[in-house]
Amino acid sequence: MAVSAFTPIIRTTPSPSFTIPTSPYLSSFTRTKKLQHGVLSLPPVAALSDPFVLQIAESLEDSLPSSSSSSLQKLRDFASESLLSTPWPSRKDEPFRFTDTSFIKQSEVIPVSSSPPPESLNHLSVFEDTHLLNLTLIDGYIIDSLSQLSGLPDEVFVGSLSSISSNEITKRVLEFLPSSEQGDLFWSLNGVGSPDLVVVYVPEGCKVEDPLHLRYISNEGSDKESKKLPVSNPRVLVVVEKGGEIGILEEYVGGGDGDLSYWTNSVMEIVIGEGAKVTHSYIQTQSMSSAHIKWTSIQQEKSSTYELVEVSTGGRLSRHNVHVQQVGSDTITGLSTFHLSGSDQTQDLHSKIVLDHPRGFSRQLHKCIVAHSLGQVVFDGNIKVNRYAQQTDAGQLTRSLILEPRATVNVKPNLQIIADDVKCSHGAAICDLEEDQLFYLQARGIDLQTARKALILSFGAEVIDRFPSADLRKKVELHVKKLLDPKVPSKVV
Repeated sequence: MAVSAFTPIIRTTPSPSFTIPTSPYLSSFTRTKKLQHGVLSLPPVAALSDPFVLQIAESLEDSLPSSSSSSLQKLRDFASESLLSTPWPSRKDEPFRFTDTSFIKQSEVIPVSSSPPPESLNHLSVFEDTHLLNLTLIDGYIIDSLSQLSGLPDEVFVGSLSSISSNEITKRVLEFLPSSEQGDLFWSLNGVGSPDLVVVYVPEGCKVEDPLHLRYISNEGSDKESKKLPVSNPRVLVVVEKGGEIGILEEYVGGGDGDLSYWTNSVMEIVIGEGAKVTHSYIQTQSMSSAHIKWTSIQQEKSSTYELVEVSTGGRLSRHNVHVQQVGSDTITGLSTFHLSGSDQTQDLHSKIVLDHPRGFSRQLHKCIVAHSLGQVVFDGNIKVNRYAQQTDAGQLTRSLILEPRATVNVKPNLQIIADDVKCSHGAAICDLEEDQLFYLQARGIDLQTARKALILSFGAEVIDRFPSADLRKKVELHVKKLLDPKVPSKVV
């Protein structure tokens, strides 16, 4: 039988001509993987490993506090194994063909401190427009003193995995920790470096009336001229049982100087039971010198509903991976996203919706504005309608607005249909403002500059207006106005 090029060759004794690499990066991280069932596996692993990836992984493992939850060991072991053969992504890799991650690779990546000192939190003690239900994470660590969860129903749990007192809830949550490949390199790095797991658990039939505000603050950073890049790895698991409902607002902000350099590498997994509903709002306004990489993975059971509304304006490099798996019939999925890219910014959205069962419904609207000649936006949207997903209704639309010459937009809508009884559509458009729209406003006495501002803002308003809260819509709209026109006051008087 012919031997495939990918067949692993495992030797119990290295051949005389083989020398184990002595790179400083292949230290304790790879040594822990040397022996499995008495078989030496280091030589083939070492040949495949990326020294930069191993260096980050090892530093993340070493930075974990001794009190870190042992329940996450299964996740960490799996993530460690996958990192041993996963190289750093390059432009030659299809998922990163338009996304340059060299900003991170050229930096000195260091883990954030184990816990922020109390004196560094004085300026964060009071938040404006904070929702009643609020959980605050600073550099990936829950800060109880800045959180407010007293309005939650008694049977709902929000907090760290290590603080769950119910064995039943703990057992149920651990069922959803990944034991097989879920995401990419950044997903695995999060699995290795996350200090704890934030759990949001909604039991069967429970409906949480007020939205839960998850506020992520990046407090530790370095000068943008510095090569140091502190990295945090917040991880959240949301489990909503049959018939449950909850609204979640994720907000990512910088806690210090607006130009601090740091890297937020975040993961959220959402499991939605039969007939349950999750409304997910996501706002990203981090430092313009930061890297923001986010994974959102959703599993929807029969007759469940998931709705995402996203506005992303921050980060020198910002990438959001959204993967939705419909694992039951009659599911509803809605994705509405708006990205704004300014000077030397990359805003990237990679989405995937997989429909496997009959009568699935999905709608995706993606809008972006590139307001600077050095700005870039990437959209890679994939909708896959598999064989048994008959009577599916799926639609996708991406529209991009380019305001400056040499600005870049790369869009890649992808609709794969294997079923034969479906209603599916997709479309893409890239343009500047339309002349007839400008003429319409000018004909009514509005000067050209004011007309352009009104049309630009209304372009993104179609997504912003889908936020469930009027106060949130007003806040985001003001923020977008400020970015497009610095003369706009920061607060409404």
